[in-house]
Amino acid sequence: MISVKKISDPEFLVTIEEKSSRSEHTVTLDDDYYQNLTAGKTTKEDLIKKSFEFLLQREPKESILSQFNLRVIKKYFPEYEQKIST
Repeated sequence: MISVKKISDPEFLVTIEEKSSRSEHTVTLDDDYYQNLTAGKTTKEDLIKKSFEFLLQREPKESILSQFNLRVIKKYFPEYEQKIST
């Protein structure tokens, strides 16, 4: 289960719970990048949740950085922006 909680305007706390383990990640998402990916058609929380679903299809939760800006994902997975904005 993935839960996303807003901490402040650019920061969100993402909690991933699987069976008996859990991980927490602090993610920043600036307005420009949010608009670029979604054109405002979804919430920031939904975009972040969808982004973590994308990541979890490619790596275990333990491999996901504990703190990062959402823009970083495309450095590791060049297909991210295309997949996430469709």
